[in-house]
Amino acid sequence: MKKTMKILIGLMFLVVTMVNAQEQTTTTNDEAKTETFKVWGNCGMCKTTIEKATNAVEGVSKAEWDKETKMIEVSFDESKTDLHKIHKAIANSGYDTEMHKATDEAYSGLPGCCQYEREE
Repeated sequence: MKKTMKILIGLMFLVVTMVNAQEQTTTTNDEAKTETFKVWGNCGMCKTTIEKATNAVEGVSKAEWDKETKMIEVSFDESKTDLHKIHKAIANSGYDTEMHKATDEAYSGLPGCCQYEREE
């Protein structure tokens, strides 16, 4: 009988914990804003660097860059960051965006395969 009670209490605790976690996840996802914009680059190494730079910005929850379309989809919490900061972080890593151009120094630091044809 005691063993059955312990199992029931354990199951109840598990259910309450799961419900609470689901509510927190829903709230976090509801607060996220998603934006898509162009980031110049060439290859899989570019993808890794661009996504890493984007995900390093506080408040960014998701970043997915497509090397074919040169478009990145970013989800972020507007109370913690904004598009300007995200674009700037990407530019600081050496990649031009629609809003910010990377410095010549940052761009020249990219591996040869990542050096795309830049617009004037």
